[in-house]
Amino acid sequence: MVESTAFLSETTRIAKGTDMSTLESLIREWIASGPFDQQLGVSVEDLDPDHTAIRLPFRHELTTHGDLVHGGAIASLVDVAGTAAAWSGADPDKVRRGTTVGFTVNYLSPGRGQDLIATARVVKRGKALCVCHVDVSGEDGTLVACALVTYKLD
Repeated sequence: MVESTAFLSETTRIAKGTDMSTLESLIREWIASGPFDQQLGVSVEDLDPDHTAIRLPFRHELTTHGDLVHGGAIASLVDVAGTAAAWSGADPDKVRRGTTVGFTVNYLSPGRGQDLIATARVVKRGKALCVCHVDVSGEDGTLVACALVTYKLD
């Protein structure tokens, strides 16, 4: 579960009328500076309102055996992507904190020996809950997993 308290303290300092480029910069910095995100090596590939793509570089430390990416690493990628998508369309004048409240991952094929990219999009943005669909694919286009992430913004 990703709790976004450091990111949130930054968003509370943003002046009214924040544009997407400022919010995008904050999200990129949040991912780049998070200790767990650094451990995973994730990076933002694309970020637009209610949509993001996050890359998980292939590393032996993230495998189970051989070149098979561990399911926990894939689930972590899903969580980061869903979180970034939820925040990418949030109003920083109204939202002060957020956390993942649930997600379901369906593993469809093995992630083997290549970077994985999670593409997340907001399906429904409610008053407090934001539901995101996330697809995880290999660089070769193979669909590795699909997921539904529920994120709470308040």
